[in-house]
Parts: sequence; structure tokens; C-alpha cells
Amino acid sequence: MNLILDFLSKLKENNNRDWFQANRSHYEQARKDFEIFLSEIIAQINRFDNNTGLLTPQDCVFRIYRDIRFSPNKLPYKGNFGAYIAPGGRKSLLPGYYIHIEPGASFAGGGMYQPPSDMLKKIRQEIYFNAGEMLDIVHAPEFIRVFGKLSADDALKRPPRDFPKDFQQMELLMFRSYIASSSLTDEELLSPGLSLQVSQ
Repeated sequence: MNLILDFLSKLKENNNRDWFQANRSHYEQARKDFEIFLSEIIAQINRFDNNTGLLTPQDCVFRIYRDIRFSPNKLPYKGNFGAYIAPGGRKSLLPGYYIHIEPGASFAGGGMYQPPSDMLKKIRQEIYFNAGEMLDIVHAPEFIRVFGKLSADDALKRPPRDFPKDFQQMELLMFRSYIASSSLTDEELLSPGLSLQVSQ
């Protein structure tokens, strides 16, 4: 993990193609270390969730190259290593687990990030019919201790259509993403047994 954080810290200060090409071997070793770390995470997740299937780290890791065609930010590389562990890997539209390694801004989490509208409607319908179970999950002391609460960063301003306006748990239907995450300090990333801690 030291090598990963060191590479990403230097990349943040030198986010350009010339530096990246000159330091490609450093990048490749850091990515290899990240994939080794991911293989441990995947193995731990498979102990309690066998729905992810037979995934390899390569299935899950996102490219470090940014798509800058329509972005005002023209930096060519991401400042993090990220991976999505779900059936089908990083391109999956199904619920899964996300790992984000970035010096001073790392986190681990899970759920569904901005699912397509038809899938989002189905999720809301399930929550509508099972609101009590959903409340039990997000109000559980262990959930609150680890995650706090569901992320409301992209929540609706008004209740979604197709649901009764007097639904008592309407706040549960206002999300456009159903995700929760827990931050990881650099010190935690460097601690022994991290893969086990992240996956529990």
C-alpha cells in the first residue's frame, strides 16, 4: 500500500503525460499492488456474499485514464485507484462494493450508484413495500457506526412520482443512488489486516 500511496501522491503533483510515461514502471507496480490488495478483498467478500461470482481484480479495476473530451478538467489521469466488486465487474449495473484509494481521501462502500431509471423505480418499489426492513438496516447501530447514513448527495428535492404522497417513509424514496461509505485514513490503509477490516 505504501507504493500505491506514494505513486498517487506524485501523480497529483505531476498529472501530465510526459511524467506518467517516464514513471510508467512505478504506475504498473502500484497497479499490481492494488490488484493483489483487491484479490484479498474479493476473497473476504466471497465469505459472506457469493453473489459476486468468479471475479478477478482485473475485472473490477477502473482505468486510471480520464475521458477529457467533454470535461473542463483536462488532467489526463485520475488521482485514485478505484474498483467495483459486483457481478460482471466494474461495468456492472448491479449492487456491489466500491474501493477508492486516494491519499487523504480513501473510502470503501457499497450499494448502487445512479442506477438507470427503470431499475431505480424497481428499487423504490421494493423499499415502498418493505420500508420496515429498510429502516431496520439503516437504523441499525452497527450500520450507523460504520457508515453513518445513506449518501444524499444526489437526492431528489421533491418526492418521486408514482408513489402516494402521504407515504410515511418518503425520505427513503428520495435517493437517486443507494450507497453508503466509510472513509479510510492513510494510517488505516497501511495497517496490518486492512483487507479483513474493509470487508466486514
